[in-house]
Amino acid sequence: MSLYNAVDYSLYLVTDRTVLRGRDLIKSLEEAIHGGVTLLQLREKAASSLDFYRLALEVKALCTQYQIPLIINDRLDIALAIDADGLHIGQDDLPAAVARKILGPNKILGVSTATLQEAQEAIAAGADYIGVGALFPTDTKTDARSVSLEALKYLKENVNVPVVGIGGINETNIKAVFDTGIDGAAIVSAILGKQDITAAARELSEIIDLGGK
Repeated sequence: MSLYNAVDYSLYLVTDRTVLRGRDLIKSLEEAIHGGVTLLQLREKAASSLDFYRLALEVKALCTQYQIPLIINDRLDIALAIDADGLHIGQDDLPAAVARKILGPNKILGVSTATLQEAQEAIAAGADYIGVGALFPTDTKTDARSVSLEALKYLKENVNVPVVGIGGINETNIKAVFDTGIDGAAIVSAILGKQDITAAARELSEIIDLGGK
């Protein structure tokens, strides 16, 4: 049975060690969780498989401690190796149907999409939620396609799984993102790039709570 109905996607933190400017990742993630992060995606584009695996074990221990779901970005092998809660893939990764078959029915599968057709195909293939973006310019993913808030709202109205907005979301625009009716916002720099990570996460969490899940 799918897990997605039990998952709170609202403040969805995606890791990027470059924005930490040398600060410890595990400590920073714990600070973010204290601020209200509801789900964590470990994204490591440059790490070796061994380094990614070791880091993922550490992050999993943290997420288990705080009962926060852990999603692994792209790397199905790492997700399986550490028994993560799920996997998030893009349009250039393994097909969603293949990922779902290997993951089995009891793990969360998320797929990045930019169009309604991509979203519908991902859902048909077994996606529990879809990520949609990039909504705003972002330095953490330079090849992302642009999606307007109007298109995001339309997409949300035409799918039956949770929708997470992706790309350049911060404290100045997150209310407008949630005004589209979506279920969550994927955040990188607006939490991990801030001096006070806990305060940054708490501010975003409060805006979400006020502006409307």
